[in-house]
Formats: sequence, C-alpha cells, structure tokens
Amino acid sequence: MIEKTYDAAAIEPRIAQCWEDAGAFRAGAGAAEGAEPFSIVIPPPNVTGSLHMGHALNDTLQDILVRFERMRGKNVLWQPGLDHAGIATQMVVERQLAERQEPGRRAMGREAFVERVWQWKGESGGAILGQLRRLGASCDWSRERFTMDDGLSKAVLHVFVELYRKGLIYKDKRLVNWDPKLLTAISDLEVEQREVKGHLWHFRYPLADGVTYEHPYNLDEEGNRTAWKPSDGEPAGYETRDYLVVATTRPETMLGDSGVAVHPEDPRYGDLVGKHVILPLVGRRIPIVGDEYPDPEAGTGAVKMTPAHDFNDFEVGKRHDLAMINVFTVAAAITLEENEDFLDGLERSEALAETIVELEGQDRFVARERIVVMMDALGLLAGVEDHPHTVPHGDRGGVPIEPYLTDQWYVDAKTLAQPAISSVREGRTKFVPKNWEKTYFDWMENIQPWCISRQLWWGHQIPAWYGPDGEIFVEKSEEEAVASALSHYVTNGTISDDEARAMAADPARRDGFLRRDEDVLDTWFSSGLWPFSTLGWPEKTPELATYYPTSVLVTGFDIIFFWVARMMMMGIEFMGEEPFHTVYVHALVRDKTGAKMSKSKGNVVDPLELIDEYGADALRFTLAIMAAQGRDVKLDTQRIAGYRNFGTKLWNATRFAEMNGAVHGAAVNTEALTLPLNRWIVTELARTAEETRAALEAYRFNDAAAALYRFVWNTFCDWYVELAKPALAGDDVAANEVRAVTGMVLDRIFALLHPFMPFVTEELWAATVEGQRPRLLCHTEWPALDFADAEAADDINWLVDLVSEIRSVRSEMNVPAAAEAALVAIGADALAMQRLERHGAALQRLARVTSVSAAEQAPEQAAQIIVGGLTFALPLAGMIDIAAERVRLEKARVKASTEIKRIDGKLSNERFVANAPDEVVAQEREKQAAYRAEEEKLSAALERLR
Repeated sequence: MIEKTYDAAAIEPRIAQCWEDAGAFRAGAGAAEGAEPFSIVIPPPNVTGSLHMGHALNDTLQDILVRFERMRGKNVLWQPGLDHAGIATQMVVERQLAERQEPGRRAMGREAFVERVWQWKGESGGAILGQLRRLGASCDWSRERFTMDDGLSKAVLHVFVELYRKGLIYKDKRLVNWDPKLLTAISDLEVEQREVKGHLWHFRYPLADGVTYEHPYNLDEEGNRTAWKPSDGEPAGYETRDYLVVATTRPETMLGDSGVAVHPEDPRYGDLVGKHVILPLVGRRIPIVGDEYPDPEAGTGAVKMTPAHDFNDFEVGKRHDLAMINVFTVAAAITLEENEDFLDGLERSEALAETIVELEGQDRFVARERIVVMMDALGLLAGVEDHPHTVPHGDRGGVPIEPYLTDQWYVDAKTLAQPAISSVREGRTKFVPKNWEKTYFDWMENIQPWCISRQLWWGHQIPAWYGPDGEIFVEKSEEEAVASALSHYVTNGTISDDEARAMAADPARRDGFLRRDEDVLDTWFSSGLWPFSTLGWPEKTPELATYYPTSVLVTGFDIIFFWVARMMMMGIEFMGEEPFHTVYVHALVRDKTGAKMSKSKGNVVDPLELIDEYGADALRFTLAIMAAQGRDVKLDTQRIAGYRNFGTKLWNATRFAEMNGAVHGAAVNTEALTLPLNRWIVTELARTAEETRAALEAYRFNDAAAALYRFVWNTFCDWYVELAKPALAGDDVAANEVRAVTGMVLDRIFALLHPFMPFVTEELWAATVEGQRPRLLCHTEWPALDFADAEAADDINWLVDLVSEIRSVRSEMNVPAAAEAALVAIGADALAMQRLERHGAALQRLARVTSVSAAEQAPEQAAQIIVGGLTFALPLAGMIDIAAERVRLEKARVKASTEIKRIDGKLSNERFVANAPDEVVAQEREKQAAYRAEEEKLSAALERLR
C-alpha cells in the first residue's frame, strides 16, 4: 500500500542507497552488448567546493540527459571527478595550519606541505560529490577521478613534454596577472573587476633638450582657458609649453615609465614625436612615440608608457622597443636600489638618491601617496580629480592584482586554436544556443599565449630541470632529465664521458647538478585533458575506445574560453578528434527579481537547504522547467514549493488508482481499447512522449518539462481521473479497461518523468506492484508509443475545452459556485449536437449545466464562449447582477489600462532603461505583459455580456 503522503526526506536517501547497492549507474549498466555509447564528463568541481545553485543547474541538466539516454538503451558513462584547485586548496590548508598554530608552509618545506594537503583532501576534500549524490546525480561513482591522481598526472607529464618538444610550450618574459598577496600568477578567470572610488592624477613631464611647442586651448564663457580636443574645430588660441601633461590612476608605476605615446595624427603633438621628456623623480630621458593606442579625445591625448606594469603599455612597448622596467617586488613593494633594469642608463644624482631613499621598500599604496607629494613639491602636479573606475582584484587573495613582468611558462595557444576554430566553423562541434559560437570565435581568434605556470606548491610540478648554465631539460622524470643533461654536457665538452658515466651510476655525485623548476601548472592545464585523461589516456584503454569522443558537454558560459576552448585544443592535438560534438551552454541562476546572486547582496540561495525543505525532485524540476535556452533562471522558492505540489499530485493520483484497482506492470493492447476516454488518454500520452523526446534531443529542457507538467497535472490527474470515475463505478468490462489503462499510463508517466524527478518516480515504480519489478525504473525502456486515435482525442479534448471555458466564464462573472445554468449551442451542426448528447452527463457533473439546447441566436443577458469554432451561450439572468458586473469589469479594465500606460511611459524613457538595473527593467516588462493579459481578459469578459 502506498503511504498516504510522500516524505522526500525519508525516501530520497533510501532510493539513493538502492541505486548504489545495485550499481545502477556504472558505465554501461542496463545496456545491451554492443549498444551505442553516450558519455558526458562532469565539469570537475573544486575539491574545496560545496554545492551552489550553478552546480545544481548544471548537474541537473546533465543528469536529465544521462538518465534519458540510459533509458533509451545506450551504453552510458557519466564520468565524475574533482579538480585539485591549486590556489584555493593551498589557501585552505595554509589557513588551517595558521588556525591550529602549526608551522607554516615555508617552515614545513615543500614535501611535508604537499603531504599535508593530501591528508586534508582525504579527510575533508570532495564533500561536493556527496552533495551531488543528494541531488540525484547518476554518475558512475566507481570511476571517480582527481586531477592529481596517478593516471591524470601521467597524462599531464606526457602532454607537457610533447608540447615542449614541438615548440608549443616555451618559457618567456611577459606580463601576467600577479597576486601580490598569494605571490603567484593567476588566470583572467581568477580576476574580479571591482568598482572603486579612485583619483586621476595629472602630472607634468618636462620636455628634454629645451624643446617647446604651441599647445592649443579653448575659452569658456568666463574667458578661462579650457582643454582643446581635435574634434572641437579651431582652437581659441595657443600657449607655449615645455612639458607634456599625462594622467594616471597609479602614480607608483611612473618610476617604470620608458616612454610617452601620442596619436600620430593628433595635431597637438605631431612635431614632438621622436623628441624626449625627462621622467620626474628619476631623471631618465624617455622618448615620445607615435602610436594609434592613445585616444586624442581622451584626457590630454598623451599617455605615459609603463610596459612592465600595464598590458596595453606592454604591447605599445613591444612595437616601439621601449625598455621594460619592473619597479615592484613580488609583494608589490618598490625596488629601486639594486634594480639593474631601473638603474640602467641613469646618472646618479642627488634627486635620484632622494627618490630611492624615500621610496625603496615601500608598499605600492604608500609609495603612491609619497610620489604625489613629491611631484607637488616640484610643481609638477597639474591637478587631481575624483575618478571612479574598475580595479582588478584577485578573487582569492582579495587585493588589487598587478600586471607584472616575469619569466613564466607559456603555451602557444594561437597555433593550437586554429584547428579548434575550424572544428566549430565547419560544424564538427556545435554550440547550443548557437549565439555562443560568436563568443567562442571572439576569444579564440584573439587568443594570447597561455601562461601555465603558477608559483604554488600544490599542483603538477613542471617537469623542467635547469643545468648549471641555465640550460633547460624537459623530461617525464628526473632520471630522464639527468640522462638528457649528461648527454648535452658531454657533447659540448663541459664534462667528460667518464665523469658522465660516474654521475649516471652514482646519484650522490650529481647532487646539485640539476635544479627542478619549483612552479606548478595552472589548474586549467590538467582539466583541459579531462575528456580523455579520465578514460585512461595515454594508455589505449577499452574505455577510451568506447567513450571518446564524448557526446555532449554541459557548461556555463563563463568557462567557454578557460575550459571548453582548452579541451577542444588539447583533444584535437592529442586525440586527433574533437572531445564532444555539442556544447550546451546554460544561463545563470539569479534570484527571483533577476539580480545576480552574491554574498554581498545577501541573496545567495543554498541548494542543500532547498533540498532539505522541498526535496531534490522539486528543486530539479524547477530548474529544468525554467532552463529556457538563452534565458537566465529566476529562482523563486514559491516555484519550488509549487513543483513539490506537482510531485504530491502524482503521488495522490497513484494512490487513487491503487485504491480503485489499477493494474501496473501488465501489457495493454491499445488497439483493442473500446472506450473513447482510454483511446484519448493513450493518444495524448503518445503525443507527450514524442514531444518530450524531441525537446530533450534539442536540449530544450524547459519544453520537455512543461509538456510533462501539462500532461501529468492537467490531462491525466485532473481530466482523465475525473472522467474515469463513472466508468470505475459501472460495469466490470469498462471498469477493468480503465484500471488497465490507468496502470499502464502511470507506469509511462513514471518513466517519462524519471530523468527530471528520479526519486519519487523510482519509489512509485517499486511501490505499485507486488513483489519486485523486473528492472529498476532507471533501467526501464524509455516510453515510445505508436498509437493515435485522432477522432477520440478530438472528441474528449472538445469536451475538456468546453468545460474549461464554462468554468472560466463562471469564475470571471462571479457566478456563485452552487448555481446551475443552462447551456445553449448557437447554430450547432450535427457533430456538435451528437457530442453534446454523448457528453451530457459529464457536462452536468463537471460544468454544473442543467440542460443543453440549440438556438439560432443567443438569448438576452448571456455570456458567450467559442469552442472549436462553435458559439455557446450561458444565460446568466437571475444568477448575477448584469449591470453591476459590467461596472465591476469596466473598472478593473480601466485600472489595468492605466497601469499599462504608466509602465509604457517608464519603458519608453531611454534614461530609465539605460540607468536602471537590468533586473528592475525586466520586472517592469513582466508587469507590463501581465497587465496587458489582464486587460485582454477583462475586455473579453465585457464583450461576453454585450
């Protein structure tokens, strides 16, 4: 007997354990030998992570696809795993050491610290995988991988060495995003742009060699001189200047200036290109260069160039061979005194010595304040203005990052990107929605060298060793590096054959001979190999042969470049084939108002708390039905509560069927069905199954969920159950047919809904037969019914539409619930009259109709409705006050119309649309649509009373 109520908190863990005990989700489980493979790799969450709404959406959509294809008989693998998350994990463990007052990382040493991280991972890491189980994720948990496990480490070594030998990995001195707190390079994805209230300082840089020029100016209404722009036309006049004015938000970087850039077509500075200025506080002669980077309309049109501390300046510097002068330590303190690059070419002077004494070793922000004071004292501070602007911060360290010139390892991403671009252009891999292809191309066609080294201890240590003279040896092991180095140094005569043989035979004799690179690889390097490294590559495993390439990737748009593109590049390079044929890009989960979730706003929703309150099925179904392509999910807990009620509705309908003798698990010959009601429900079931299949194949998760919702709630639970009650109370033949069909339809409903709501459907599947079903629901065949009776479907749908319209009119007109009314068919044809006669009893019971008659014209004071092209009248005289009802409806219509005009005014105001937050504008558009729908409905009701 099915329990009276569905208790998700009790049932979901039990069902999960049932799946676990049965090995239900192992690769190929439930599939016949030789079945077509279907595989997905999970975007590996950080080992430090916990389930958030982005994960919940991403993994729900993957699980829907995986369960769908498993039920279609495919050989399914959903590959789970974790990312070692270099920076995040190292921070967690270092924080733990500090909290426990244990020795820090440096005091412990590298080997002991890495061992400690592994210990933490074993005790506390990877909790998110257990949380994904609570969500119902049907991964093959027996195949869990980790980006630092032995197999993936072997793959990483192989890829690094091969790319190095091909010249696609190299070492170079370039600018990187540097975190001065964590003391490491970080990726763009780990940089947050934060709005700050800063300043713009205007400095005068004196021209060298006594050069002067005529600088144009304009006049304001009071006759004061103002700045002139090239777009202003003729200037009011000219003044002689022996300096250029540059502006900066980071005065501390001026110590590293090696040029000033102006646009070559800027009429103010054309004669100055090729001349020099003297860098204040330093005394360096730096050139004025003509470059298209400066905007003549922005600021003064003259831009200071600090190639070692700004990405744009770096590119200008390369074009004009400007010096790269780094004036920061790794901790972003000023370093001048023993800085060879800074001192190169400078004449020692009292002013330079004073600058060094004043600024040496100072933090960048302290130095900023001192430089402004020093420039002001020299009369070189032309002005200061408030300047709100965005400043990049490290998302982990939380401090402003610095563009920093340093030696790092790089991948030649431009070369690797070419075949990955062609793959998408030529249709071998497609994006859904297609518009994300443009984002992919924009990134890939403008790709820069990929910095893959990180100054951390946790991660894949770079397999590069340095000889005594700095020569680099890249190999998969130290033994191979030693052999390579000995061969190199024997060949060039540095050591003898005998010495080399002795060193090879006795490790003690080569102590200190080679030094390993201390850096580790960017986390994205190992996760870029995920689709094939998790399958055992570089070994030629059966899993690799079966499941690569994978079938589809489900991901968020924010990592198209950082992960998707890199998997494409690595997969094509090492497997000779794209890692997936489809990339489905889902949108963001926002709060109910459309605002992005953030801790600072206090609107973050914890999916685990939602599961505790509403159950995993309700959360999953909510996310699925709202996951329209290209539209963000606005998550409202009221919606989740509503879809929990949906699960309850199915539970109660199944209990009703059980109490009325429904037969589950038995074959039904649908062609032999005699009752139009049953032929109708099976036809609608077949249509829904087909609609769901087509929607899932097209990644239209919301359409699939909506189709199931309509059929289960409306068609089956509301209409079929209600219309079947007289048959169940009648003769045995009709009753038995209804019992058989009811059980069969519910079985198919369980199967169709299973990918979306796996727990409640698996529970009902097991509870509706005595003993055991032949298979778990998750392995049961996906419903595909080849049945259609258009005549029966049209007939019953006509009845449903008619009853629905009558009920709607009664509600709109405030007809008392107990009141009964006649129904008049206007100009009815023979088919309509037959239907009215056939369904007279149902109309009386369901629509509170006292009698049905035909007429050529509608009677007075009757509400009119149209169903199937035929007009029906519902006489309301004596049931309601017609005049008062007209007044009420008109008043409500005017109110809706007034609201529409008010919102139209708001949305037609360009200022409002441009300045209001996106979620506010979206809310107004939604209210506008709702009022318009209400106005149409009220107008229709008034029309019925005419």
